Amino acid sequence: MSGGASLGLRSSGSYGSLPQSNGQSPPLAARKPGKMSLGGVGVGGRGGERLLFARICKLTSRRRRMLLLLLVAAAVVFCFLFSSLVSKDEDAPPGIETMLGFSDHVRSFVNPVWTSSGRSIIQGGSFSGNGLNTASQTEKHSGSSHEELRGLLRSFPPAVVLEHHPCENFSFSPPPIDKKRTGPRPCTVCYVPVEQALALMPDAPSPSPVLRSLNYLFEDNLISKESNSGSLFGGYPSLEERDKSYNIKDSMTVHCGFVRGKIPGVNTGFDIDEADLFEMWQCRGIVVASAIFGNYDIMQQAENISTFSKDTVCFFMFLDEETEAAMKNTTAIDNTKRIGLWRVVVVHNLPYSDARRNGKVPKLLLHRLFPNVRYSLWIDGKLKLVRDPYQLLERFLWRKNVSFAISRHYRRFDVFEEAEANKVGGKYDNASIDYQIGFYKREGLTHYSSAKLPITSDVPEGCVIMREHIPITNLFTCLWFNEVDRFTSRDQLSFSTVRDKIRTRVNWTADMFLDCERRNFVVQVIRCFFVMASSLETCLKDKFVRKTTHDLWWHIYALIGTALDLYFLELVKPSSKNLESTAARR
Repeated sequence: MSGGASLGLRSSGSYGSLPQSNGQSPPLAARKPGKMSLGGVGVGGRGGERLLFARICKLTSRRRRMLLLLLVAAAVVFCFLFSSLVSKDEDAPPGIETMLGFSDHVRSFVNPVWTSSGRSIIQGGSFSGNGLNTASQTEKHSGSSHEELRGLLRSFPPAVVLEHHPCENFSFSPPPIDKKRTGPRPCTVCYVPVEQALALMPDAPSPSPVLRSLNYLFEDNLISKESNSGSLFGGYPSLEERDKSYNIKDSMTVHCGFVRGKIPGVNTGFDIDEADLFEMWQCRGIVVASAIFGNYDIMQQAENISTFSKDTVCFFMFLDEETEAAMKNTTAIDNTKRIGLWRVVVVHNLPYSDARRNGKVPKLLLHRLFPNVRYSLWIDGKLKLVRDPYQLLERFLWRKNVSFAISRHYRRFDVFEEAEANKVGGKYDNASIDYQIGFYKREGLTHYSSAKLPITSDVPEGCVIMREHIPITNLFTCLWFNEVDRFTSRDQLSFSTVRDKIRTRVNWTADMFLDCERRNFVVQVIRCFFVMASSLETCLKDKFVRKTTHDLWWHIYALIGTALDLYFLELVKPSSKNLESTAARR
């Protein structure tokens, strides 16, 4: 584990032989008490350690000493294995805390809601049953904010002129060999400072091939006409409608959740309070979003975020009522509904009984919840972001000239293998997984092979998604969500089917970067770290711990628990000498 303190040995100095005369040792001079005596003993250096060890040996029997050593050894093994199992980037350099000297006017123009004072400068506007009535200033910003932002960024310090990209000579190297960590590990990634990332931001949105206008279906009276046609929230799209949605044209109207209302989050299922919706609509530029449903994860605060990003990037965390109630027991939520960087949004009337499926709504439909955002970064609730959003967008979108980026799975590349792994891991019921894979197989799904190159994988690690909100990427996530709504909630199984169907019709695909690169900018934190034997059962009941605990942990916990039990039993058991002396007195 990074940041762990090392146990160093104190230097004992020189211990040479003492000169002797006539076979007798001269009297030893009294040594001054050491400044750093151990345990209050007035003997410094190695003498104090020897005296302390002698006292321990005197007060404990040989068996007790052996049990104590066993306990210490078990704790060391536990720490060693814990450091190798937790996915944490030890070598990632700290983020650059950039102090950009922009005024509130510039910050608020980049994103009207977020200023350094934390207050919105746009007032007025309200929601009604028929639509969103916002101030005219908000509507004017919708069309021209990006162009004006570029001009303001060029005219304010720090001015950056790049003749060559700072990372053009960077060569990729795999993760270094680490005997402590044999599993997946982070690799080195070349980022540019935040001010350089701003200078490299594209002036205009990326082109959307073929598709120019994307609209969404709205229906009041919904009736399911087919079995396995999805949910009420998704609109029960038929197989015929599903097929038509892949016929990409200049203008399209598709199912994309929230079908029972004109405004997503207003009487549509996945309902959001009016004040929260208003702030979400004011978010422009970049949004970082995450969600925790079913009290399944613990909220993580982002680190290494620049001051400029804190002022201009929206950070939204979606919670359900169960998670909010549990969080209030340990965390104070003020009247601004903020916890650290996160702006908390509590969702009501969830569309699904499965918390994981509810999490797919913000994960895949951020463009519907944040209609004025240009870029989004999704991270699962179990992860901690440790890189600045501008640096990530520059590295994985702008530098590659792509509009959608997701990491590939660290081990599996084939959907059939992923399906079997899901069944073995109990991720979903086997019959539903088999039905979904069988359906895709009848449509033409094949095993992954080198024939698919330059596509490098059919299985994503979907805990992080970076994308630009343009019609083609919005269509991709809509159709991906429709598959999750119709089949299982395991979005890894449907990703390649949607991607390949779109790819055969237009010149677009989702970019997949390496899993070790993902591990460079997000860290997964285990919820329960060290527990006493008495609280082990409570810790293992935790959903997050139960999900991520390996069988090996059981052996480590058993070893420590056994050592503790034997040690304390030995302490309370009377020794044989005490029994003999007691019998003699009697």
